[in-house]
Amino acid sequence: MQAPSTPVKLIVGLGNPGAEYAHTRHNAGQDLVEELSRDYSEPLQDTPKFFGASCRIFIGTRDARLLVPTTFMNLSGQAVAALANFYKIEPEEILVIHDELDLSPGDVRLKRGGGHGGHNGLRDIISALGNNKNFARLRVGIGHPGNAKQVSGYVLKRAPQDQQIEIDNALSRAQKIIPFVVAGEWETAVRELHSSNPK
Repeated sequence: MQAPSTPVKLIVGLGNPGAEYAHTRHNAGQDLVEELSRDYSEPLQDTPKFFGASCRIFIGTRDARLLVPTTFMNLSGQAVAALANFYKIEPEEILVIHDELDLSPGDVRLKRGGGHGGHNGLRDIISALGNNKNFARLRVGIGHPGNAKQVSGYVLKRAPQDQQIEIDNALSRAQKIIPFVVAGEWETAVRELHSSNPK
């Protein structure tokens, strides 16, 4: 029997601050962490020393920190490193939730480690963690505009209603596997999540 993987102690939802960016494609990670905060009845509190809004949630006998950086996306690592260093959380104990151009709306995937894939939030987190790429990622599909030159405008806009419904459904399915991730039951989390993806 395979040993459980490392429990996650910090869940980060990436996005940009401000009403103009709320619920845009790039803020999918933030949307999920805000939903987790509501689900576990622990409001996110503005925490300047962590450059974000954070709280602590309890899932069964385990606890985890939630963090939404309030820096802009390309400075996300500042917040992640500040909180992780303060609570002595290792990169392997961090889950970063982010939008993913290479997955279709409605698709959501877990992975451990890897590069930044051109995502500025991931790029800054890797740098801030001393080039450590071993944190887990929850990749929320938003689709691709089809042209690399259109990406920056595309991610900063809201998805049309049909795509947003797919993204919201993906976020709901992802929310259900968070207890497995926090418990270190990585194989179960992956199996449950990936089996629920659209075929």
